[in-house]
Amino acid sequence: MSKVTNIKPFANEAFVDFSVPQNRDAMKKALDKVKSELGRKIPLHIGGEQIFTDDVITSINPGDTDQIIAHVSKANRELAEQAMQTALSTFETWKTVPPRQRADYLFHAAQLMRERKHEFSALMILESGKNYAEADADTAEAIDFMEFYAREMIRLDQINETQPLTAVAGEDNRLSYIPLGVGIVIPPWNFPLAICVGMTTAAIVSGNTVLLKPASTTPAIAHAFVELMEEIGLPPGVINYVPGSGAEVGDYLTTHAHTRFVSFTGSKEVGLRISKLTADTADGQIWIKRLIAEMGGKDGIVVDETADLDAAAQAIVSSAFGFQGQKCSAGSRAVIVRSVYDELVQKIVTLTSKLSSGLPEDNYPAGPVIDQASCDKIMNYIEIGKTEGRLLAGGKRADGNGYYIQPTIIADVNRNARVMQEEIFGPVLALCPADDYREAIDIYNDTEFGLTGSFFSTNEERISEALNKMHCGNLYINRKCTGALVGAHPFGGFNMSGTDSKAGGHDYLLLFTQAKLTSRKL
Repeated sequence: MSKVTNIKPFANEAFVDFSVPQNRDAMKKALDKVKSELGRKIPLHIGGEQIFTDDVITSINPGDTDQIIAHVSKANRELAEQAMQTALSTFETWKTVPPRQRADYLFHAAQLMRERKHEFSALMILESGKNYAEADADTAEAIDFMEFYAREMIRLDQINETQPLTAVAGEDNRLSYIPLGVGIVIPPWNFPLAICVGMTTAAIVSGNTVLLKPASTTPAIAHAFVELMEEIGLPPGVINYVPGSGAEVGDYLTTHAHTRFVSFTGSKEVGLRISKLTADTADGQIWIKRLIAEMGGKDGIVVDETADLDAAAQAIVSSAFGFQGQKCSAGSRAVIVRSVYDELVQKIVTLTSKLSSGLPEDNYPAGPVIDQASCDKIMNYIEIGKTEGRLLAGGKRADGNGYYIQPTIIADVNRNARVMQEEIFGPVLALCPADDYREAIDIYNDTEFGLTGSFFSTNEERISEALNKMHCGNLYINRKCTGALVGAHPFGGFNMSGTDSKAGGHDYLLLFTQAKLTSRKL
């Protein structure tokens, strides 16, 4: 593999403007290409071996449930153990590959993904139900993660030159960041490319080998990434692709004595279970397992009476209903000062009424939720919400041969209402009035989560107070609470939102490495 030269400072991948006809046509062409390849059988990848199994995960299009995306081979414990042994043996050679060379693999993969951007996005549109802009942003973020983490590994490798240790006469003291070992990467379905790519490449560029267990609803897009990494020449066994049951394969690998770390993104409930499992020491285990976890959120936007209400309304609707509210950063709560509450609520309802539902491949603003279980859960919460507040929009299933739900607004809810406290992960927005901005901030903080939040105001003293008092990992002022950019908005939350891992930030690779000090007497 050739060495990448002339590395420029990191810059975020530009988003595609789909109001331009040529860009829309390019996406439609990519969709046609991806559709022509649907329904194939996808194997496990363990080392250099591709293994097809009789037991499969059938991935379907949530916007058209008659359409099968792929039949994905499913690992059992025996195959998971084979993958573990492969990753262990590969680690012994991969850890010796110079950091700059490991970074070059990511640079090459990023370039190849950039050249095929629409094809990756098209597969996401069909498998996860994202519209054009949401899928494009997901692919752009995946590219960003690879570009950013490659540069970060190079930076850490040069730490002794750029940030030398305190000098001691007669000694040569150096710090190096060495890999941990074999990790289990468990990405979510809601950012099936970006987060999968980010978690995996952060681990491998740091010198670790991984077992990648993709979400069962979006395994095909994860496999497309694995194929890309093989195409650019990543050595076999660095990434081992092992879809499978969480109860059978996930628990087995999480509790394995040779698992050094688990990198997880998903729900609070699953994250807490993994935390408990990793805390136990297996027979033969010689380390404390490291857990990097990004879990749920009950994120919200606070609006005071000095705010630009049109901008606040747009941010609230975008944060609540982008990708059907299926983001851990989704603004599922809005807390509004009472003096502008009615006016702002009307603006929110008006904007929401313009969100028509339909097939993601036709680029409707509102698409399906991911599966039947999610649909049932969301509809149940809507029924609960109807008893806790005033239904202003939605509240029903939307038309279509998929898991469509109308964007739903429930107003006048109490701060302790279940729709204000519990993560719904769907197109449901709860609106809560507050007497003043301080009470609004207090209501915002009244949650077990702490991932994202936003404060709308034109008063600098209040903004300063909000910056200090709103307790979340990513706090935004006068903008939506979704859409974190790699490098600009390191992402991760407090409390039950996870371990504040700050993906896309300068601290992130430290979670996949351990610092080794060497001191030599001269």
